Amino acid sequence: MAAEDHLVTTMEQLDALYGEVLPTAILKEIDHINADYRKLIEAAPFVTIATAGPEGLDCSPKGDAPGFVRILDDKTLAIPDRPGNNRIDGFRNIIRDPRIALLFLIPGIGETLRVNGRASISIDPELMQSCAVNGKLPRSVLIVHIETIFFHCSKAVVRSKLWNEDTKIDRKSLPSTGTIIANLSAGQFGGDAYDRDMPEKIKSVLY
Repeated sequence: MAAEDHLVTTMEQLDALYGEVLPTAILKEIDHINADYRKLIEAAPFVTIATAGPEGLDCSPKGDAPGFVRILDDKTLAIPDRPGNNRIDGFRNIIRDPRIALLFLIPGIGETLRVNGRASISIDPELMQSCAVNGKLPRSVLIVHIETIFFHCSKAVVRSKLWNEDTKIDRKSLPSTGTIIANLSAGQFGGDAYDRDMPEKIKSVLY
């Protein structure tokens, strides 16, 4: 029997495989930020942002001090965009397709928070100024209009032992940033000097 004979290709197959959705999985999905979800957003220093566009998909990490994702009202979030590598794949997607998905992570907490909605990119001076850090403005502010929001149970984090101290991986056991870049560029970029300079470079361009 060929491998493709074992693929799940219809909604009927999928429903038969997984069965009914748990009632609590439906209950926890709402269309606005309630008091509990507000606390999770305000505690999160990290969020991943997923978008889609003509060139494909993108999932980008964003991080800052807890509460950096601003709650403008119970259906709107604002995410300041700090200096990066200027690929802006996600922003290019949003210009053509405003659909967006967010996943919030909170250190030490098993539950995650998910948001689906539509996004726009703002350079409103007042909003930009309100997101300044050390007097430095973000490059822009991503506005997320919430369509659905819900928390995800802790099973994935528990299985992965993500926050367990005894499962942390020694960074030196994996290729360094300089090594990866050197290998990709056949030695034209990266290397030991890149790694030595990286900590100070990161500090200088955080904001």
